[in-house]
Amino acid sequence: MSTRHFAALLVVPILWAAGCGPSPVDAPGSDWTGGAPGPPPLFATPDGGVTLRFVDTPAEVPDLTMEALDGETISMADQRGKVVLVNFWATWCGPCREEIPFLVRLAERYPDHLTVIGVSEDHGSPDTVAAFAGQYGVNYPIVMSTPEIKRAFPGVFALPTSFVVDPEGRMVESHVGLISPVILEQETRYLASLTHDATVETAPSNDQIRLANAAQATEIPGVDLSVLTPEQREEVLRRVNDEGCPCGCSLTLAQCRINDSACGISPPLVDQLVAEVAGAE
Repeated sequence: MSTRHFAALLVVPILWAAGCGPSPVDAPGSDWTGGAPGPPPLFATPDGGVTLRFVDTPAEVPDLTMEALDGETISMADQRGKVVLVNFWATWCGPCREEIPFLVRLAERYPDHLTVIGVSEDHGSPDTVAAFAGQYGVNYPIVMSTPEIKRAFPGVFALPTSFVVDPEGRMVESHVGLISPVILEQETRYLASLTHDATVETAPSNDQIRLANAAQATEIPGVDLSVLTPEQREEVLRRVNDEGCPCGCSLTLAQCRINDSACGISPPLVDQLVAEVAGAE
């Protein structure tokens, strides 16, 4: 079940199967409704369309100004009138890399309706991030994460995490883990008042914290990662997101540590892993 929240956790997107991308489509079907035709959609919707879920009391995003790696200044206030997707990611995050091609295609298809902003959580050189973005053909601005950005978009405890901002500058939805391109495209079309194949529901925010849908933890409760170098931090995060917990939960160490606070097995294993990595150099 999806949850949504803009202070700690948010929605687990639906209609996504790992390794199974959506089918392309050249034109909307006769059952599409609402708004202007807009650009032809990229991705086919299932029979009956999709259900979009937005928070019922959206918070207004601060008039934040960010500097992209190419020197461009990006103002959230200047994005009014467009849908904005603020995507927190990192070069070491596998699910982040997997969703980049879809974000590139959507940014290209909807230049007048959608702005994608990538916020890198990498702790290394911005030049390394810029080179990585170039290799992946990223066509949207990338900024390095700052405390100010994270205050404006709170609750990033896993990657990728994406925030959807409507044309009025309100944070209406968030996704933890891989975004379904079908859902993101339909969210964009609905919020931009284009024809869409979706029904919309609203729900209150929820403070539950869970890792799901291939999300990669960036913080581990009770573990101080600030004592590590950027390289050590990335190594620890890779391992806790990959290695399974032997408690029988069938979760990774990160998932067990976050989803099951009562587990007595994962905490010492994570502490041992941190000590091992910190002492390796």
